[in-house]
Amino acid sequence: MSENDSVATGNHYRSGYVALLGRPNVGKSTLLNHLVGQKISITAPRPQTTRDQILGILTRPDGQALFLDTPGVHSGYRSLNRHLLRATRGALESADLGVLVLEAMLWMEDDEEALRWLQRSGLPLLAVVNKIDKIKAKERLFPYLQRLTERANFVAVVPVSARKTGDMEKLADILIPLLPAAPAIFPEDQVTDRHLRFMAAEIVREQIFRQLGAELPYDTAVAIDSYQIENGQQRIEATIYCRKPGQKAIILGEGGGRLRMIGSRAREALQQLTEERVWLGLWVKQKEQWTEDTHILRELGYDD
Repeated sequence: MSENDSVATGNHYRSGYVALLGRPNVGKSTLLNHLVGQKISITAPRPQTTRDQILGILTRPDGQALFLDTPGVHSGYRSLNRHLLRATRGALESADLGVLVLEAMLWMEDDEEALRWLQRSGLPLLAVVNKIDKIKAKERLFPYLQRLTERANFVAVVPVSARKTGDMEKLADILIPLLPAAPAIFPEDQVTDRHLRFMAAEIVREQIFRQLGAELPYDTAVAIDSYQIENGQQRIEATIYCRKPGQKAIILGEGGGRLRMIGSRAREALQQLTEERVWLGLWVKQKEQWTEDTHILRELGYDD
């Protein structure tokens, strides 16, 4: 048994699942990426980019935290939205600790709803106040943090900037001791349980958010049709689904220029992730009710 193995199975080692909840655009995915030290959850300057439960793994000498980045709490009647609600509920049911992620100086109705979900779960709760770097007069934070401590029985309230390594180390120092005494579940060099097909679809979807307007990306989805590795090259074929004919034209752009840009940026990100050459082929298909089509949802990995 190696020294690392003995540490990971010792009586003082901690390991468990941490559910990250918060309203759209508070920075849950950015927080997760910086905690684990690698991009595993897509980010974009648009709310509700995350559609699935993504596991991020942080392993340290004293413990292993398994972060569940959820799509967030929001209502809706479409099949896809029902999947999002199930993913969030599943994260809470499997977690050992609940984390409410907030944006500094803000408290909105969706924050209240996320807190209600966490309180109903019965989990120990931690509040993480993100984006404090945007607050120039730091003394304004103290009354906000005080009011926050009165809203729920939080184990701790931690102000952070998710992009600062020191803040993420401080947050991990607080989180790990709150987890159950247990051995590590995953190898120490693993940062997520997601396979490359899933990551490829997410990276393409991220570029759709970054290259298009505020509304259109929510009507799109990305399905990986083929993923092969040949002679050190990743060969990926993917279909972008949209709901309306006009949307297909927007995604393609003049002479297919916008689709080429989406593909080029996604290919660069995939090459950085895999450290291998990537060939990426993208196609666009219009299907008005794809969010209600169980066959397409199943192809996208959304169970009934």
